[in-house]
Amino acid sequence: MSLRTAQRASLVDQVIDQLKEQITSGSWPMNGKIPTETVLAEQLGVGRNTVREAVRALTHAGLLDCRQGDGTYVRATSELSGAMLRRLRQAEQLEILEVRRALEVESARLAATRRTDDDILTIEARLSERDRAWEADDPEAFVEADLAFHMAVAHATHNLVLIDLYEDFSAALRASITAAGTSLNASYIPHDAIARAIAAGDATAAERAGHACMEHILIALTES
Repeated sequence: MSLRTAQRASLVDQVIDQLKEQITSGSWPMNGKIPTETVLAEQLGVGRNTVREAVRALTHAGLLDCRQGDGTYVRATSELSGAMLRRLRQAEQLEILEVRRALEVESARLAATRRTDDDILTIEARLSERDRAWEADDPEAFVEADLAFHMAVAHATHNLVLIDLYEDFSAALRASITAAGTSLNASYIPHDAIARAIAAGDATAAERAGHACMEHILIALTES
């Protein structure tokens, strides 16, 4: 996606809108570094001060992260995500896991009633990746694979609000999965029952399996 030369009215607002479009569209990926102030000013046809003000506004909104001496990075894809990240940084691990339980149990229940054949294939593929990462004893890969599995379940609900909320919550989920893995040590929480119930279209079993999974993590956290 190319940037357009800004018009002369409300320059800062126009630049904010265009930068936000680059973020929300994925042209600037999460955690990626955005172009420098000089480059953006040239592309937009505005002064560096205008770009600086727009970047400052998006930083305040939580979408960008200015790192002194390094550059500016994409921190969130929406104001909701940015606000959530700020709030979750102040939250206790148990609070995050309790919210995660509510999201994942409902996701599993809805997914069982709404999943498509493609959804089932995606969930099964993510489950296999999760198992392989665990067997390879690769903690970082396991965290990403576990999150990808739960994201696949969320997408299978076809509830756009729930999907957006889960995606915005993903940074905190990544931290909670890592913490759970640390507290569980060598224990492994199978997710096969969740996948099977969703594939079978059994909402009750999916809800039960999702709840059992999260209860295991919560018990481990409170006992550690």
